Amino acid sequence: MSSNDFSNQQQLPTAENVPTSAKNTDISKPQKVNVRGVFVDNVTFDEAIQCGTEMVHAGGFHAVYTPNAEIVQLCVEQKEIRALINRAELILPDGAGVLLAAKILKKPLKEKVAGIDFGEKMVEQAAKEGWGIYLLGGKPGVAQKAADKLKEKYPQALFVGTHDGYFQKENEENDAVVEEINNSGAVILFVCLGVPMQEKWIDANRERLPNVRLAMGLGGSLDGYAGNVKRAPKFFVKWNLEWFYRLCKEPRRIGRMLKLPKLVFGTIWYRLFHRKETEA
Repeated sequence: MSSNDFSNQQQLPTAENVPTSAKNTDISKPQKVNVRGVFVDNVTFDEAIQCGTEMVHAGGFHAVYTPNAEIVQLCVEQKEIRALINRAELILPDGAGVLLAAKILKKPLKEKVAGIDFGEKMVEQAAKEGWGIYLLGGKPGVAQKAADKLKEKYPQALFVGTHDGYFQKENEENDAVVEEINNSGAVILFVCLGVPMQEKWIDANRERLPNVRLAMGLGGSLDGYAGNVKRAPKFFVKWNLEWFYRLCKEPRRIGRMLKLPKLVFGTIWYRLFHRKETEA
């Protein structure tokens, strides 16, 4: 959907007219924890939101990635992906496997910061601040449905455009998407194209998005916001068993889920035998 479809909403503040008092804000510098070569920010959920908010106020482009065990294991196996992830300004631990790996390495992280929750909280923050939000990714219609659902929950949220993830990423189709995002005046950008496509897209296009302050790679979050995929019950979330719930609901995910024990047992092996840690 073009940003023109949102023209009935009020004119939005862009990166150029965020209140002057909010500019040049210092950004918190959380401690980084090296989890198998991925430098994860050691933050609570509230601290992560504070960092995201400060990044918007400070100006400039900031990327946020939320690796789970599957992604960290991918980074262990592919140094190019590891370097890509580590270029983000904020890296949040999304999953019990990442926390467990850090604990095995005796570098405990404060808590899990789920990407889908981080994204929704930033929508709430954007609604308070008047920042324009653009949703990119998912199947046709999913991003718009997600925007509609989030708008019901946060009436002040200003969604300035949506686009599905079905476009060529390196030709004129991509140029058109970038132009649409720029014309929308979006300050907050959700990029939900799956790993590692979303990280590659953000990294390749960050210099072309002068208005965007915060670009978040959030995988399948749009389906969650749209209500197409149910979140795990609170019991599973509390005990970091969302992966088990998803596996029971979608047995076809077993191949992907095997990355979790692979990361954990690989980390135990590294810890016991002091293998050289991979570095970005």
